[in-house]
Amino acid sequence: MEDGAGPAPGAGATGEYRVADEVVAQVAALAAGGVAGVAGLGGGLAMGLGEVLSNRHGARGVRVQLGSREAAIDLYLSVAYGVQIPVLAQRVQEAVKSAVESMTALRVVEVNVHVLGVVFQGGSASAPEDADRHGDAGTE
Repeated sequence: MEDGAGPAPGAGATGEYRVADEVVAQVAALAAGGVAGVAGLGGGLAMGLGEVLSNRHGARGVRVQLGSREAAIDLYLSVAYGVQIPVLAQRVQEAVKSAVESMTALRVVEVNVHVLGVVFQGGSASAPEDADRHGDAGTE
């Protein structure tokens, strides 16, 4: 036990367990995709061929580095037009950290959000409405 907070991640009553990188990536992708204003995950060419090959079983747009008890996560995403990117990035970081820590017992030491693009939904005529609707996601 560490600091009286229960068994150490990876230590069970009858042995140890390990959570695969791909599982952490999927949890992170689901959590990030559930945040209002995230238009999509994945970076296409920006991620490069190496990322596509190395992440073939994981979630697109998510890179995970695991230690024995810690995780560092990089998310590559597009945002909806009109959102406040710093506010959205903070919400994504909080959602991903909470989901990964609660489901895996890993300590998330960093969640880096890389915004690769902006998605214009409904054409340019509706862009100002989208900005009003998504600009302050805290009131939804």
